[in-house]
Amino acid sequence: MRDIPNSTLSSRDVRTLMLAALGGALEFYDFIIFVFFTAVIAQLFFPPDMPEWLRQLQTFGIFAAGYLARPLGGIVMAHFGDRIGRKRMFMLSVLLMAVPTLLMGLLPTHASIGIAAPILLLLLRVLQGAAVGGEVPGAWVFVSEHVPDSRMGFACGTLTSGLTFGILLGSLVATWVNTSWTPDEVLAWAWRLPFILGGLFGMLAVWLRRYLEETPVFEELRRRRELVRGLPLKIVLQGHGGAVVRSMLITWMLTAGIVVVILMTPTLVQSLFAVAPATAAEASSLATFALCVGCVLFGIAVDRFGVERVLVAGAIGLVLATAGLYRTLAVAPEHFTLAYTLTGLFVGVTGAIPSLMVRAFPAAIRFSGISFAYNVAYAISGGLTPLVVSLWIRAGEPNAPVYYVAAACLGGIVAALWARRGVIAAQRAETPTQA
Repeated sequence: MRDIPNSTLSSRDVRTLMLAALGGALEFYDFIIFVFFTAVIAQLFFPPDMPEWLRQLQTFGIFAAGYLARPLGGIVMAHFGDRIGRKRMFMLSVLLMAVPTLLMGLLPTHASIGIAAPILLLLLRVLQGAAVGGEVPGAWVFVSEHVPDSRMGFACGTLTSGLTFGILLGSLVATWVNTSWTPDEVLAWAWRLPFILGGLFGMLAVWLRRYLEETPVFEELRRRRELVRGLPLKIVLQGHGGAVVRSMLITWMLTAGIVVVILMTPTLVQSLFAVAPATAAEASSLATFALCVGCVLFGIAVDRFGVERVLVAGAIGLVLATAGLYRTLAVAPEHFTLAYTLTGLFVGVTGAIPSLMVRAFPAAIRFSGISFAYNVAYAISGGLTPLVVSLWIRAGEPNAPVYYVAAACLGGIVAALWARRGVIAAQRAETPTQA
């Protein structure tokens, strides 16, 4: 399908990868910045006489709505991505994220427009969810179809590193706002700055993506008139059920690494091990930075050793690192920051995961296949993971995060070995028998 004579990245490939990673980082920043200001949003967008716990619950409900909207947005954009082009959907996803983020920063509060304020906030959050549902699988498909097959791991790992850098960027901007202005000033107006900046960042990403070109794979499909007709998702579900299940299992491992280790752990260590909030925040930033580095390293390893082997080794490493982190907290908490940073590096195995999913589906339905499996699995596991882990801890098991990550990694190992078996079977089928 691709006519690329060598395994080196051309200057065009490098530019495509850098622009895609930068746009992904800015878009993920837009999606995640909401969580850093939930306490402020709860005060401003709901009635002042509402109980605090109920305001917080409804605010987190609005945040969760973004995850629930991901499958629908991803499926719709993937449909058109397989039918009319990857680039158009790649630009639409970042625009669909930038505009709602900017509007959030300009939105009147409950004091000004009453119940319309949280309703508008919910609608904007749903649009954000739809955008990120198309962005992540679309970005993986876009870069993987631009580079040589032998550098696909590096490309997907670098792109995933860019996406996770958006989390770190959101944390840094939130820290800047909260340390530069007093709580009253943040509540009055400064909370709007991260959202307005996010909207401007998103517009910059839209402008940058104008310089990207359609993928050679899609252009070849169009030239040969091999673009899928009808509903790509129907073809995915009818003929590629195994690939969907494998992709959903490996997405569960990705979710456990990001949600449990990166997003939940800073809060859990404060309640379970009395770690100071400042220490938890510093360690979280280092772990997230290590995650960004790890995504690239695991992507490089995919190109050298094969995606299935890397995923199995990375899954085992992630379980051991997570277990070591919580053991360190119990017996040697002074080494928490170092242990957390090392664990963040192993969460970087998520950078190898898209390579498995890209290879799981043929090009004509690749966008739809990845988008459906990834977004549905993430919506389910992303929504249930915090609940399961929290209830497990409340039941008296402080090592619940470790056990949950281990279960998800076992699912990832099953997916990798299943994919490996399929590759070996295909190779044997292609080998001519000897007379």
